Amino acid sequence: MIGIELLDDPRADPAAVRKELQDIARLNDLFGGTRAVVRELETIFQKAGKAEGGNGTGTTWTLLDVGTGLGDIPRAAAGAARRHGITLRLVGVELNRAAAAAARAADGAGRLALVLGDGGALPLRPRSVDVVIASQVLHHLPRDVAVRWIATFGALARRAVILADLRRSRVAMAGLWLASYPLGFSGVTRHDGVVSLRRGYTRGEFNEMLVSAGVLPVARYRPGFRVVAAWETSDASHR
Repeated sequence: MIGIELLDDPRADPAAVRKELQDIARLNDLFGGTRAVVRELETIFQKAGKAEGGNGTGTTWTLLDVGTGLGDIPRAAAGAARRHGITLRLVGVELNRAAAAAARAADGAGRLALVLGDGGALPLRPRSVDVVIASQVLHHLPRDVAVRWIATFGALARRAVILADLRRSRVAMAGLWLASYPLGFSGVTRHDGVVSLRRGYTRGEFNEMLVSAGVLPVARYRPGFRVVAAWETSDASHR
């Protein structure tokens, strides 16, 4: 693994974890992290509505977000789903206790159920949730572990899996470093953001992990130096 990030440390100071997660949520909103996931979900929502002969009104799905942070992305997903007549039951997974506590505090409406656990060893049956998403999670793992997690996500999801992570780029590293000052990010966030980008993936590297996990190479770049892979677990994109 390259470098050390605050969120890799289970003993990290809870206040520092909360501040970094707040900064990450802002980065997701400003620089495409949230949109990268929601865009893929909207395609799946639209397709489901057509297949069901309408707009999906009255349908309830379960969305599992592994490494949910403050839960900002699943809440945005729920808003997108409502536009297509779908209600999402949101479940977030966090390995870091401080992060899980921060997510609970941020979820004032109680829309996000929190599970404390390892994303590769969840106490869930195969095909027990509709959609699994994981955003900016895999780069925290060694490649062989990331491959196992991807395979696990594919086994859990009835409908689809959406993975989003960072595209490795020196331009993005420099841009994040410079932008962090006017945006008021902490020095820890500045450091960890650059480490995260150094740990990021090229599309080819992401596709290699997908293939190793038994998935066709469907990764593509999105704005904001993102790399995304989405596939339906019932179609030919999954072997």
